[in-house]
Amino acid sequence: MNAATPGRSTPPRPLAGVRVLDLSRVLAGPWAGQLLADYGAEVLKVERPGVGDDTRTWGPPWWGEGPQRVAAYFVCANRGKRSVAIDIASREGIELVRELVRDADVLLENYKVGQLAKYGLDAASLQAINPRLIYCSITGYGQNGPLAHKAGYDFAIQAEAGLMSITGEPGAEPQKVGVAVTDLMTGVYATTAILAALHERHTTGRGCVIDAALFDVQVAMLANQASNQLIGERTPTRMGNAHPNIVPYQVFPTRDGHMVLAVGNDGQFARLCEAAGFPAVSRDARFCTNPSRVAHRAALVELITQWTLRRDTADWVHLLDQVAVPCSPILDIAQVMAHPQVAARGLQLPAAGPQHPPMVANPMVLDGQRPVADQPPPALNAHQAQWLSLP
Repeated sequence: MNAATPGRSTPPRPLAGVRVLDLSRVLAGPWAGQLLADYGAEVLKVERPGVGDDTRTWGPPWWGEGPQRVAAYFVCANRGKRSVAIDIASREGIELVRELVRDADVLLENYKVGQLAKYGLDAASLQAINPRLIYCSITGYGQNGPLAHKAGYDFAIQAEAGLMSITGEPGAEPQKVGVAVTDLMTGVYATTAILAALHERHTTGRGCVIDAALFDVQVAMLANQASNQLIGERTPTRMGNAHPNIVPYQVFPTRDGHMVLAVGNDGQFARLCEAAGFPAVSRDARFCTNPSRVAHRAALVELITQWTLRRDTADWVHLLDQVAVPCSPILDIAQVMAHPQVAARGLQLPAAGPQHPPMVANPMVLDGQRPVADQPPPALNAHQAQWLSLP
């Protein structure tokens, strides 16, 4: 853990006292639930009896032994939660959930549109029991529209909401991103909406209904590429590692591998040329401003490639760091986990006994401390006695 703020010995818990029912599975919803748990909320994961969250079996690799063994995938998104197994299709299960809702502040679910209404577990039914409830539904395409009935899968959404059309090499097969970024960002967006709703509830005394859609989030994530389309009226395409609006901003080969060069302004470009031994290039009319560099992209990339092939990656990184030109090696995940910056920032939580697997910490720091829940991902139904006996 990074150094603590003097006087603070425990991680911050700004959501202490907030109670969350997490009826979600796989990644987007559980990711939001884990963030809330890290911030101190009491999160109860409601799972299917005997099966639990689908990701419990998405291995190998596995954590633990015997019947409590779970996939590493499940571990990444369920820290800090408690687990109860409830069959929400049964009369008894429905009543248990409705009883738990009475004392809940937030409910997370990612069932298909209309599915929970069949059991009387929709927002309107549960807010009739608890008007202060913040009910967050995470679906693939939202609660309305021609695709509302479809199930949501990150891979499919990356395809249908434009991300894959701009990911990959020019002329090659479209590519998804290496992690389920749409799921993850939907979890983050849902969390921010829940926090906003909790804040608003202080004034209104009432909860609200949050409609979070993977499709909507992915469209929003197109960011500058969507803006390029709307304003420039030219459809963005796959450019590999190149940037559509900035040059040079891509991967370049070196004598022993590759590096990322991310020149964001004209001053950085001038310093790059100086460090490479070709200061006159930054004064060339074709290259002296970013718009001119974009217009003459091919010629400049060919020129810089000639430079970068003359040194090893480590030499370039050392040289360019000294003159504040953004440049990085390309590390694999094992190298990242062993990186001194990861250690200095306390980003890797080591295994703390057979019940506490190694994990990646919450990336935020509050007053010098990371808000990380101290409970490991739960065994299925491990907290039935504690939670289902609550008033």
